[in-house]
Amino acid sequence: MNREWGMTWLFDLDNTLHNASAHIFPHINRSMTAYVARNLGVDEEQANALRTHYWQRYGATLLGLVRHHGTDRDHFLRETHRFDQLHKMMVFDRAVRAMLRGLPGRKIVFSNGPGEYVRAVVSAMGVRRYFSEIYGIESMRYQPKPGIRAYRHLLHDQRLHPARCILVEDSTENLRTAKRLGMKTVLVGRNLGQPAYVDLKVDSILDLRRAIGKVWR
Repeated sequence: MNREWGMTWLFDLDNTLHNASAHIFPHINRSMTAYVARNLGVDEEQANALRTHYWQRYGATLLGLVRHHGTDRDHFLRETHRFDQLHKMMVFDRAVRAMLRGLPGRKIVFSNGPGEYVRAVVSAMGVRRYFSEIYGIESMRYQPKPGIRAYRHLLHDQRLHPARCILVEDSTENLRTAKRLGMKTVLVGRNLGQPAYVDLKVDSILDLRRAIGKVWR
């Protein structure tokens, strides 16, 4: 593939570049449930139900808490993404570094996570140098994927044309929005189907560099 290939890669973070389901997501879910219980004065079962309900309805627990309870966004994000020893919770393949280094084009992390958390994760992985921008939920004006406003903020701020962008994600819903805007789409994950709006599916992020030559030349 030509090294001058002028595409911009938009990489999701959790369960795309690293395995967040092993330790990080359970920790965040527990922290969010505890936050809801503490701040709304409900028991753990009610708090967990609310957390899940808002996530399913709005795409992020935060949006439901802000809309229905006036929760302070930055306080919520700060309190629910505290990690005393993040590096011990990380699960990722160190070969991701070589894959990113050899992948032509500009690269941006595009994550629903708060910016401080996203920067901490990519630093722990040793891949920060490969990304020109870190785009967390604050940069999206607190409007998470798959909502279309998140994508439009990114495109506007970074002066990107959607036809020159490739979104790499583990979420089919997030890829659906990207395809609606005219982006190329890559689904990462085993045991997943390939909807019509997904241009390429790979089992692992490590397969990306080798697989793209089969689809885009």
